[in-house]
Amino acid sequence: MTLDSLVFALRDTDVMLPLLCSVVSGALIGAEREFLGKAAGLRTHTLVCFASALVTLLGLRMAEWTAIFPEGTQIVSDMARMPHAILTGIGFLGAGVIFRSRLTVQGLTTAASLWLTASLGIVYGAGLLELAIIGTAIALLVLILLRILPDIAPPQPVIRLEIAVNADSSFDGAQLVASLAANRLRAGSPSIKQDRASGLRRYTILAFSHDVGIDCEALAREMQDNPVVQELSITPLSNEDS
Repeated sequence: MTLDSLVFALRDTDVMLPLLCSVVSGALIGAEREFLGKAAGLRTHTLVCFASALVTLLGLRMAEWTAIFPEGTQIVSDMARMPHAILTGIGFLGAGVIFRSRLTVQGLTTAASLWLTASLGIVYGAGLLELAIIGTAIALLVLILLRILPDIAPPQPVIRLEIAVNADSSFDGAQLVASLAANRLRAGSPSIKQDRASGLRRYTILAFSHDVGIDCEALAREMQDNPVVQELSITPLSNEDS
């Protein structure tokens, strides 16, 4: 490699323009994640988009290489393998930003943005600049504008209720669901755990309300008035998944 060949490569718009555009798109999406303090931010998204475009360009250039084969040899090239390999690898990276905190899952939006950023890099590398730019614009609209929807239409408040009652009492899951319904809370079937050491039967259930909020203190006082209730825990759950 000489200096002249390097200068010639830098002037090759078929290579440099997709790479530069991939850096810009990755930086824009990463900046939004960085602003929200997410695990994968500006640098991660920029590198993912750039690397995807770089590897895609490499795959396209490799397809142009020539070789001499015996007469009658048939060569089959599947160009879909390169995007498939890139997106599979990014899947493992995305899994690293997803974590579970008890019954809530966080990091899903960041993982999706990483996968999307890799997809945009592939599209840039394939030379479909207009399509990639449109995809970047739509991604930013989804990440920024749709984030204000909870302020316009707040999500349903959700709580996790954990209750322990005497094992020999007649209290059951149906009574628990009925008690929640009396407080305008909807709930499914509770999970049940029998604690032989303490002689308690423990119920765990998720409940949600169509109202703006749930008065956890009032609900706790009402549940504590039941003499069979020995332990009680009410935890508000966040709907944040980003």
